[in-house]
Amino acid sequence: MLKLPPLSLYIHIPWCVRKCPYCDFNSHKLTQNMPATEYAKTLITDLKSHQKDMQGRVFQSVFVGGGTPSLFPTDALERIFNYLFTNNLIARDAEITLEANPGTIEHGLFSDYYKMGINRISLGVQSFQNDKLKSLGRIHDSKQIFQAVDSLKSAKFDNFNIDIMHGLPNQSVSDALFDLQSAIDLKPTHISWYQLTIEPNTAFFVRPPSLPDEDNLYNIEQQGKALLLQHGFDQYEVSAYSKTENTQSQHNLNYWRFGDYIGIGAGAHGKITHPDQSLITRHRKRKHPSLYLKEKTFPFHSEAIHPKELPYEFMLNTLRLYGGFDPRLFESATGLSIETIRTTLNNAQKKGLLDITDHKIAPTAFGKQYLNELIQLFI
Repeated sequence: MLKLPPLSLYIHIPWCVRKCPYCDFNSHKLTQNMPATEYAKTLITDLKSHQKDMQGRVFQSVFVGGGTPSLFPTDALERIFNYLFTNNLIARDAEITLEANPGTIEHGLFSDYYKMGINRISLGVQSFQNDKLKSLGRIHDSKQIFQAVDSLKSAKFDNFNIDIMHGLPNQSVSDALFDLQSAIDLKPTHISWYQLTIEPNTAFFVRPPSLPDEDNLYNIEQQGKALLLQHGFDQYEVSAYSKTENTQSQHNLNYWRFGDYIGIGAGAHGKITHPDQSLITRHRKRKHPSLYLKEKTFPFHSEAIHPKELPYEFMLNTLRLYGGFDPRLFESATGLSIETIRTTLNNAQKKGLLDITDHKIAPTAFGKQYLNELIQLFI
């Protein structure tokens, strides 16, 4: 039976100083004054349009992403959070994360974030080597990374993530391990460590850089995982490592457990469960900021997920979790019996891709290695 899951909020800030050559997110180079006040008002209007979707729930997590949210003026951001807190829309123990770029952090900015209720920072570092940062089109240098971490710690943030990539242009194994050790030395509670991929509609896709070969990529991954484990970071998802269970990304966990989320802002997406209608819908907003600001009715587009697509949609998220999921979650999150996918589950088990018990379905070591192939079985 379809049940109402936890609810999260994603707030999209679409502007950047410049577009990174690997980025395929909805981000736009800021070429003139940011319409921050107007955008904050529109975000609140957007959120109000989802009142029925909340169905009596409050947000268990909030994530401010981009783009570069740390470019957004604090008074405009504070306006949004004042609305959320004044209307009691956020759970008392909610994880509230803001993405920050080390190159856009001014003195005292983290203190302002902390005062408005943000309790977690995700710092977009990507590398600690200036030549690699330059090749990635980043606007910060290694010195600014350390300054940013000092500032966020001074502002009483004891829960922060460092976002870092490997498989960078002309990167050696020792380069990658240097970056990872540098991140570890800053004592974050969480590290997001993932391989650079070349996506369509990016500058790197048009002009591909020289990337490490498969042998080097394999060695980077194996030695990097060993280094993280050695320093007490537990891998609980494909690219997520945390010091403790309490410092796992609660916002991302809600995605990976097929929870509900409302997305507000230019190009934001959302997913909402409607148990009374036995229906799950997705929504999205107009992509370009100028069109979003002119929008009169939200969301721009909404559609129901067909029941035949639900197994794939569910597995696309939950099989990223190394601990797997309880079969009962599949039934409550999709409204389908686990028996509807029993043949596929058994097939995946025979191929050595899944471990299956009465209380847990999880990818095997082989399944983790061939995760994309495993997920494709459920189409």
